[in-house]
Amino acid sequence: MISNSTYAPLVDEIVDELAHQGLNGLSELFSKLFNELMKAEREQVLQAGPYERADARKGYANGFKDKMLQTRFGKLELKVPQTRGITPTFYPQCLEKGVRSERALKVAIAEMYVQGVSTRRVDAIAQELCGMELSSTQVSRVATILDEELEKFRNRPLGRICYLYLDAHYEKVRYDGHIRDAAVLKAVGVNEEGYREILGVSVSLSEGEVHWRTFLESLLKRGMNGMLLVISDDHPGLKAALRAVMPSVPHQRCQFHIAQNAQAYVPSVSMRAEIAQAVKDVFQALNRAEAEERVKQAALRYEKRAPKFSRWLEENAPEAMTFYSFPRGHWKKIRTVNVVERLNEEIRRRTRVARLFPNEASCNRLVTAVCCEIHEEWVSHKKYLTFDGIDKEV
Repeated sequence: MISNSTYAPLVDEIVDELAHQGLNGLSELFSKLFNELMKAEREQVLQAGPYERADARKGYANGFKDKMLQTRFGKLELKVPQTRGITPTFYPQCLEKGVRSERALKVAIAEMYVQGVSTRRVDAIAQELCGMELSSTQVSRVATILDEELEKFRNRPLGRICYLYLDAHYEKVRYDGHIRDAAVLKAVGVNEEGYREILGVSVSLSEGEVHWRTFLESLLKRGMNGMLLVISDDHPGLKAALRAVMPSVPHQRCQFHIAQNAQAYVPSVSMRAEIAQAVKDVFQALNRAEAEERVKQAALRYEKRAPKFSRWLEENAPEAMTFYSFPRGHWKKIRTVNVVERLNEEIRRRTRVARLFPNEASCNRLVTAVCCEIHEEWVSHKKYLTFDGIDKEV
């Protein structure tokens, strides 16, 4: 790793240039940052600095190769470090991760242009975010390369997954001359080592049982096994799909969403806060028996004032109590689908600029590219849960 003392002059230089040039100098600043990061990564791989003699050295620096990269910040003039005497061939990961999402965004925007979606707006977006116009030939070439890489991610073998989180959100897609909502299904898992993984993504114009069932079956075919618990919201068709594909795996309904669902059964606006607190009180119980008793008490309390809520709570609250059967140290992480909700926020941040996709494949491409980047961060950083001293065969 490059030392802090080496970074210091670069940071001072960047701050000084920002102060004088403002946002106009971003492309030059990002070029400098990427160039320094790539050199630091090469030193880490070689385990030696420039001209350094070291017993642990694993190869040699071999100059630089010029590369022009079009990004949403403008053109970056990069010098990609080269190596010799090392296998596999070195290529900076900090550059590859950024290039992948840029490719996906360019392809999505370019496909909109090719298929005639709001030409004036697409031109403006392409110039603002990609810094260039894209021809249909460029679209085809870039899409082919990117799709091959993303297909490997979608079909990679899976292994033991202790906790499985399922959720969906919607993106606008053009279909047969109409604008439709396409369901983007996502599966996130926590493996037996405690790391999060993005297991799969699927885009379809339907979020029904068939889509969910096909999606879940694809995860099993890729080797996913050992699930202790499935955590999800009450999506249409999902329950039926789970019963058909994973009938023996316990299900935890997301407590955050069930609290939101409760508001549909509130008889008056003035009771919303009171009902919300009643639901919250149920799930703050220290064990399932106490939670079930709180449900009975709340149902009796609102039997006359809010009869629909009273009946709904008794029928639905037990679905959100499954987590009590698992280690207490995991409760906070397995009682909701917050881990997928945060993923949804990042996906929407990246897809918002497109607003409308010309087809399902275009949407799937960009969403998968974003998920691929986040997955790599998750599996290479700190653990999400700890299983030390905990029986994984709960």
